[in-house]
Formats: sequence, structure tokens, C-alpha cells
Amino acid sequence: MKCPYCGCIENRVIDSRLSLAGEVTRRRRECLECERRYTTYERIELALPMVVKKDRRREPFDREKLLAGIRRACVKRPIAWEKIDKLVSDVEKEIAESGEKEVASSKVGELVMAGLRELDQVAYVRFASVYRSFKDIHEFMDELSDLLSTETSRG
Repeated sequence: MKCPYCGCIENRVIDSRLSLAGEVTRRRRECLECERRYTTYERIELALPMVVKKDRRREPFDREKLLAGIRRACVKRPIAWEKIDKLVSDVEKEIAESGEKEVASSKVGELVMAGLRELDQVAYVRFASVYRSFKDIHEFMDELSDLLSTETSRG
């Protein structure tokens, strides 16, 4: 592991811990050259399919891009970072387990919206408003009405 401060590749692991239900290993490292400490995270790399965009372009699944989009929807909401990361991991896992070589971006979006709907309704509406590109306020209100009717039937 290359030191982010001096670039040296010689380091030692000071501490290792499992986090996020054992899906990620957090390691605290110390550079043997500059003696500064830094943290790394290790996760199993899944063989993920290509994402087919609306305009038919294909690009590799990007966990960080998905995480950034969900974080934007969750700004100023009382949602623990671990829950957001777990949602991304769940989406990533479901896509990997599908066994498909390609997955439509709409499928990724629907999986995210389903997770956000359970996690936080405001974050869900924020994500849906961008993802679904509502044409007018009526489409937006229809989505809110659906959310409210589902909530009323549950509680």
C-alpha cells in the first residue's frame, strides 16, 4: 500500500477491524519511511456487469458514483453513513448476483429508490425527483401521493 504522504510502499498494519457486517476490513497503517498513519478499507471485489445508460452508452458499474448520488439525496438527513454504505453494498450485491453481463441504469435506479424508500422518505423523494426527471409538478405530486398512501396503509 502506497503512503498517501510520501509515496513509500513500505508500511506496517497497526490495527485491523471488520466493519459493516463483516463486508469491509478497516486497516490502520503506519508508513515506515515518514512514520505517518493512514487508514485503508478493503472489500471483496465483485464481478459486476456493465451499466447500460438511457442513451445506450455502456460504462462499468461505479460504486463511488452510486454512493455520491445517494449521499446527495441524503444531505442534511439524520441517516448514518453506515446505512448509506449498506444500501450501496446491497444494490451492488444484487446486481452482481443477477449474473447478467449488462444491467440497465433504470434497474440500478429502481433498486436505489426501493432502498431509500425504506431508509428515509425525504431522501427517497429527492432521489426520485432527479432520477425520474418529473416533467411537471403533477408528476411530482403523484409520486408524493403514492408515497403517502403507502405510508398510510402501513401505519
